[in-house]
Amino acid sequence: AAPCDECGDMTATEARKLGVQTIAETCMQGRAVMIDLARAFGDAHLDVDYAMLSEAMAAQNVEVEQGDMVMFHTGWTDAKLNADPEQWVSTIPGIDNDAARFLAGFKPLAVGADTWGLGAVPPKPGDKVFYDHAILLKENGIYILETMNTGRLAQEGVGEFMFVLGQARLKGAVQMVINPVAMW
Repeated sequence: AAPCDECGDMTATEARKLGVQTIAETCMQGRAVMIDLARAFGDAHLDVDYAMLSEAMAAQNVEVEQGDMVMFHTGWTDAKLNADPEQWVSTIPGIDNDAARFLAGFKPLAVGADTWGLGAVPPKPGDKVFYDHAILLKENGIYILETMNTGRLAQEGVGEFMFVLGQARLKGAVQMVINPVAMW
């Protein structure tokens, strides 16, 4: 079956090709960098476009190298999960489609955030909802990590760290509950 060009949906064939079983035999590990969007733009929980992402990276001296894991701290989950769970689950700050393309150009292994999705919901006008998934995972083979607990990293001003993620060996699965470790 062919992918849906209009919506970017993944087919069953692509799920097998890009499933979690394709991650290294034992775990995903390596250098990770964090871009603290809450620090860069305040707690306004903004949707982030390419220019804002580039600005935050420059201000925080974040350099992404091929094979890195890139994490975003928005502060959204820390601020909203318990205080306003209905808002937390119905909308999220995140990157737009151009920011996803910008990130893909660095060829990271994975991109993650402290939100339940990576792209902004609702998306900015002209963007497709969840199309960051198509850009990163489907088109570039870049894994997506969601609901990452980045609060402590942000509090301690961590910008670079060792990231280790052991995953379940489920053939064809495209998501799972994970328990990653950050070391700095």
